[in-house]
Amino acid sequence: MRGRIVIVTGPPGTGKSTAAETAAWASDMEKSICIRTDDFYHYLKKGAIPPHLPESDTQNGVVIEAFLAAAKRFAEGGYDVYIDGIVGPWFLKPWIQMAKEGYEVHYIILRASREETEKRAAERSKLDPKTNAELVAAMWEPFCGLGKYEAYVIDTTKQTAAETAAAIKACVRSGENRIR
Repeated sequence: MRGRIVIVTGPPGTGKSTAAETAAWASDMEKSICIRTDDFYHYLKKGAIPPHLPESDTQNGVVIEAFLAAAKRFAEGGYDVYIDGIVGPWFLKPWIQMAKEGYEVHYIILRASREETEKRAAERSKLDPKTNAELVAAMWEPFCGLGKYEAYVIDTTKQTAAETAAAIKACVRSGENRIR
């Protein structure tokens, strides 16, 4: 049996990593995996461009193709695949194609208020405080006013990680965030 693919996205500081990891552990399938897209960017050595800069578009496309191929292979192997990363609607075309090929792909956007996102970013230890603040400044706005994808948003402003993971699980179960 082919597994599902659940994309958990949103700007930095909205709880993606914790919620995706928690949801993968709580999967109702026999096998699950959480793919952290940041890891794929860390694999880049020479010529790496910070992914939030406009000149990184070509690099970002290659990285997305790489973790998409990994997700596809794990789904084919029967894994429930949770993708933790920044996959904005502007990067959805290959995922939509996968859905057309018969893969079950869910798209879930986590978003907290700007103030809460900035607060969380300041508390993060992933990167230095200046870089965390720059990432929020660059990535919060693009995840607002998403047209038809606004319906795919879970507001995490006042949620715990467990509550967000439960909301993700409910979306997957209902199919309301499934890409068709």
